Amino acid sequence: MAKIAVVGTGYVGLVSGAILSDFGHTITCVDIDQAKIENLKNGIIPIFEPGLDIIVKKNYENKRLNFTTDIKSAVETNDVIFIAVGTPPADDGSADLQYVLSVGKSIATYMNGYKVVVDKSTVPIGTGQKVKKMIRDTLGQRGFEYDFDIVSNPEFLREGSAVQDFTHPDRVVIGAESDRAFEIMKEVYRVLYINETPFVETNIETAEMIKYASNAFLAMKITFINEVANVCEKVGADVQKVAKAMGQDGRISPKFLHAGPGYGGSCFPKDTLALARIAQDCGEPISLIEATVQANERQKKKMVEKIVTAMGTVEGKTFGVLGVTFKPNTDDMRDAPSLVILPELVKLGAKLKVYDPEGRKEGPWRLKDIESNLEWCETTYDAIENTDAIILLTEWNEFRNLEFEKMKKLNTGEYFFDLRNIYNKEIMLDKGFKYYGVGV
Repeated sequence: MAKIAVVGTGYVGLVSGAILSDFGHTITCVDIDQAKIENLKNGIIPIFEPGLDIIVKKNYENKRLNFTTDIKSAVETNDVIFIAVGTPPADDGSADLQYVLSVGKSIATYMNGYKVVVDKSTVPIGTGQKVKKMIRDTLGQRGFEYDFDIVSNPEFLREGSAVQDFTHPDRVVIGAESDRAFEIMKEVYRVLYINETPFVETNIETAEMIKYASNAFLAMKITFINEVANVCEKVGADVQKVAKAMGQDGRISPKFLHAGPGYGGSCFPKDTLALARIAQDCGEPISLIEATVQANERQKKKMVEKIVTAMGTVEGKTFGVLGVTFKPNTDDMRDAPSLVILPELVKLGAKLKVYDPEGRKEGPWRLKDIESNLEWCETTYDAIENTDAIILLTEWNEFRNLEFEKMKKLNTGEYFFDLRNIYNKEIMLDKGFKYYGVGV
């Protein structure tokens, strides 16, 4: 079994390290945050991801999973080193590589023999070569010429189902420049390899592009059905039936054809901006992706317009808001539609009562500018009580079986804005609600 270090214990690093240890490898997870490392040793994980806490606890107790702030020891004692730190967007939309390059420099500073350095972070095309040069230059300054390989091994993890995605991936992408590196990476993923998971072996640049192209296409698909939904509302068509029929075409597939308030999260907003910037920089702008970014921002604002148009005014109205995270089964609010929709409603004079099963972790500080007009509630029905309208923003399972009679007794208004199309329009109208979905 390979000895592996994973630098970064955020979403990608912790999921990768924990599950690779579950595959039988000895894993050392490294982070500069001492408090986070101590919490991990005590079984307290920094993210909400179903099933991950159990895997971390089991493998830490079995001594296959270790946590440290000592990157020097981690580099010296491990053969494969994953870089899994953040690449946040810079002001111009490009990916900020300072953390990736900093880790690369640290690896070179403590390298004591052959290493495989794996870019797990989502990085622009060409980053692998930058990391290689950084390591080579730093080794030269030290007076050493150790052999090493750079590998691009992008992740395709969906928040809320990351454990399943890592253990049952559609494919494993490995970009490298030597047979030795390919063989070592197959050993890292031996559990998947012997289970006949498809492996894509290519060069570093192609692997880097696969990640961006995949995410950008999915973001474009979401945005496409959202724009179709907007047209459906104007012409009397039902976007759900349109999407179902489209999805039955084998060339299209039904995935990511669900109309809603726009995409959010840690990947699609960042990666579409980064790919657009990469394309501009090399003189081949991708106008479809640029339009996708713009249309997605419009979609969030359109949800506010939908509410205002339906009610006439929102001034002095109180809304029960169900869900603020960008999707269910996560506590992540990065670029969530709620961060646009809720402040816009408050700006127009609305008050908000909000409930989300995991939204209290990030919500108070992300929505601090409207805190005087926002009340955090402990249950779904607390948020609904004494409100003029309900807005369903995130499709948590517990919102899929609301008690309509209880809602009618608690809620002073009849407006129900189902921005995830969970409920059937005809049934909701029959129950006495003024129902508004997206594209239905």
